[in-house]
Amino acid sequence: MLLGSWLAWRHRITRVQVLGVVITIVGVIIVATGGDWNELQNLSVSRGDLFMLIACFFYAAYSIGLSRRPNVSALGLFAVMAGVAWLVSIPVVAIETYQQGWQMPSLAGWAIAALVTLLPSLVAQIFFIQGVALIGPGRAGVFVNLVPVFASIMAVVFLHETFQSHHALSLVLVLGGIWLSEMGRVKQAC
Repeated sequence: MLLGSWLAWRHRITRVQVLGVVITIVGVIIVATGGDWNELQNLSVSRGDLFMLIACFFYAAYSIGLSRRPNVSALGLFAVMAGVAWLVSIPVVAIETYQQGWQMPSLAGWAIAALVTLLPSLVAQIFFIQGVALIGPGRAGVFVNLVPVFASIMAVVFLHETFQSHHALSLVLVLGGIWLSEMGRVKQAC
């Protein structure tokens, strides 16, 4: 997103910002590999990984475009996007239901769906839209690297996974990288 902001809007990037971004990415890699660098040797790219990379590209483009969004509320913008996404998903759900049948979610499944709908899907996206409006897509994009760190923390809290040293190291690197990126930013209008 930082590079995209420079390409699209010519927002200046400092070396310290780039260093901060690199440090946050190292933190994300540490949490993703469980702190085992040997996991990178066994890295293979599946079709799903390719789809996620494409999704990341589109999310970056969306984030860069948010800085020039119409003068509407973040909630209104999100509601329109969510409505379109819901409409577009109906045919896919119909095809999957036809091919694999329908299974009614359990009470726990409904609770998880409700939490995912409220927190990461609604609240986090509204805050992100507002964040881009306040500080710009390049700066806001660095904060996206907190997602895997918070996912690990929630796994420890809610799934009772063991908090390990690689979680702590990842948290320090991501937060430190964000801090460094913010300290090295160029003072400019968003």
